[in-house]
Amino acid sequence: MERSDLGGDVMLLVPLVDSFINYLEHEKNMAEMTIKSYNSDWKDFFNYLENELKYDILSLEIKKITHITVRKYLVYLNSKNLSKNTIARRLAALKSFYHYLLKKEIICQNPLDHVSTPKIPQKLPRYLDQEEMERVLQQPSLNNEVGIRDKAILELLYGAGIRVSELASLDLDNVDLSYGYLRVVGKGSRERVVPIGKEAIKAIQSYLEKARPQWVLKKEKALLVNQKGGRLSDRSIRTIVHKYCRQAGTKEILSPHGFRHSFATHLLDHGADLRVVQELLGHKKISSTQIYTHVSRKKLRQVYHSAHPRA
Repeated sequence: MERSDLGGDVMLLVPLVDSFINYLEHEKNMAEMTIKSYNSDWKDFFNYLENELKYDILSLEIKKITHITVRKYLVYLNSKNLSKNTIARRLAALKSFYHYLLKKEIICQNPLDHVSTPKIPQKLPRYLDQEEMERVLQQPSLNNEVGIRDKAILELLYGAGIRVSELASLDLDNVDLSYGYLRVVGKGSRERVVPIGKEAIKAIQSYLEKARPQWVLKKEKALLVNQKGGRLSDRSIRTIVHKYCRQAGTKEILSPHGFRHSFATHLLDHGADLRVVQELLGHKKISSTQIYTHVSRKKLRQVYHSAHPRA
């Protein structure tokens, strides 16, 4: 992007943010839910600039936004008793914007370099034990098309450990049942190959034979479709997962991400190498995967204290 695209040397904030969101959507191919989160975070910041600082947002130049402005914004958010997670996410949206401006050479210095992100206590991921997971997987009825499709969804989430956005975006040609793998496009448009086991393969085959042909619209490429024949949405998948967790009476009503947590935890419990789990999950950094070692250690302590006579 050239400076002339944004009105010469006058660098207005709103057009720059619009170009940033467009970049995330079309160049970075970020998930729809992520784009919505960024839009929501920037809307909140705009409201702060207008209502608290009394800026005219449409004529506001980017040079007016300094590290002092952002620090005041963080104080304001804290005064509203928002969680540290929410505050950190909103700051991350601002920092990502400035990284984008640097990358596009629109600015030459990042004013937020010295604005610290609030420290967030690390929470252990929510997951199901293997017995509970098995109970959830047995819930869908195989006597109707909806149950057959839902069985394939649950087996894919648990059997491949993929994100809900990755599952919803799978096309037919991303699935190779003869070799047993998926080609998945994850965060940052990074592609990876993920193996799937025999139970997932069996569930997908049944869905492709008995359910999908009954609904699918002509030329629809999506693997998973709804009863109207179009691509199944992230939100619908979440609803499906919640439904079967409730039916199974699990201690946690998991989101699809909870199936991903269960996938990783169970692999490590059975001796999988951490680097292999990192590759399967599509984590860029090993630190993102290491949280699951804490879960496994917690389980080891529980077993020790319940089984050892001197514990």
